Amino acid sequence: MASSSSVSSEVTPPWLELPREMTTTILQKLGAIEILTTAEKVCTTWRSLCQEAAMWQSIDMRNEGNLWEMPYDLEKMCRHAVDRSQGQLIDINIEYFGSDELLLYISQRCPQLRRLRLVLCYGVTGEGVAEAVKNLPLLEELHLYYTYIDNEAIEAVGRCCPLLKSFKLNSHGYKLPHIFCDLEALAVAENMPELRHLQLFGNKMSNEGLQAILDGCPHLESLDLRQCFNVNLGGNLGKLCCERIKDLRRPHDSTDDYGFDAEIHDYETSGDDYITGYSDIDMMSDYGDYLEFSGGSMSSVSSYEYEDELSR
Repeated sequence: MASSSSVSSEVTPPWLELPREMTTTILQKLGAIEILTTAEKVCTTWRSLCQEAAMWQSIDMRNEGNLWEMPYDLEKMCRHAVDRSQGQLIDINIEYFGSDELLLYISQRCPQLRRLRLVLCYGVTGEGVAEAVKNLPLLEELHLYYTYIDNEAIEAVGRCCPLLKSFKLNSHGYKLPHIFCDLEALAVAENMPELRHLQLFGNKMSNEGLQAILDGCPHLESLDLRQCFNVNLGGNLGKLCCERIKDLRRPHDSTDDYGFDAEIHDYETSGDDYITGYSDIDMMSDYGDYLEFSGGSMSSVSSYEYEDELSR
């Protein structure tokens, strides 16, 4: 009679009995960082699944933003995940890191990309976005949170991505000083006629910019104007918005469901800084810490350890 210890050692772990498709779906919920650093080391079955291109059709590089404490080079890790997709990448989310070079790397290898989400990616510029979208004709969603691009980059996105249906360009809102700038709104109005969903949280547009958007984007179904404090939805303009837009979020509507810090910051500074957008970047985070990290402050030991893991 076999001993209980020998029987128990032969029992197959329950997670190995799941269909491969179900296991893939479960693993994808972990996010790319956890998959590459933890999940694929659990067993040979999981490692095999994590090597398949289907696992990487969606890449979520979410993290808590504490880059100076993280023992991995996230940009290198992201490139590796993109390589594993073998050109099948459809959806990617990048948070708290990134560069123009990374964005170009992704666009050159993943022309089927449909959705791109960038959160607090201070190393990404408008020029970098404009260059990358030349390779992304199928892009349908571009969501930028506290990642600044100017009106010229918006124009490039509109020209290069004719299928774009959802666009978000979100900044911190403030009431003072009273700076009006319709450049981004006009760029959207003139270059993104097929939009269904638009979120310009904290934008400095005026009623003129909003009117241009309504005229230039006739298919809009949802429009989020929260903390766009230069917009006044009284009178005919407000009535037109209500008639045209199914889901309208007004400048003073609640931000409880926004998902990011929506505290209103008022500043005493020159207007030109705000119009160009650079002061928004300075306000959002300690950019110096980020640059120090991205410039090579990460220990060489950690980088080598990750490279060794990838080569195994």
